[in-house]
Amino acid sequence: MQSQLEYRVGFSVDDRVLSELHARAFAYPADPPPVTVQPWASRLQRHSVAWVGAFAADDLIGFVHACWDGGLHAFLLDTVVDPRHRGQRVGSELVSRLADQVKGAGCEWLHVDYLPHLDSFYRACGFRPTHAGLIQLV
Repeated sequence: MQSQLEYRVGFSVDDRVLSELHARAFAYPADPPPVTVQPWASRLQRHSVAWVGAFAADDLIGFVHACWDGGLHAFLLDTVVDPRHRGQRVGSELVSRLADQVKGAGCEWLHVDYLPHLDSFYRACGFRPTHAGLIQLV
């Protein structure tokens, strides 16, 4: 099915559509996904070096972006694929295309933090584990 997909870099983001994708992707199967519309477009414009969307027809079915320090480091965030399209390499294609954009912007490093159950996905995308630290602020 991936051959029917279109990947768009820096596309015009609709806050509701991207918020709905996130709600579907992170909902428990028995729960209807509540949607709180987030100001995605303005956040991306202010903080992201690049973003990529996967579209089936004109429906957004996957997304990823990277924030940066304005120099050599970028940080991969918000990788998400609609549950109906998982297992088709959509996520890995999004990450690959994002990495190309980030490299083209002059970054030399792409960082990602993830939960342990996503280790095999991110390793397959080319990331290697490193030591990192985290402080919960709330």
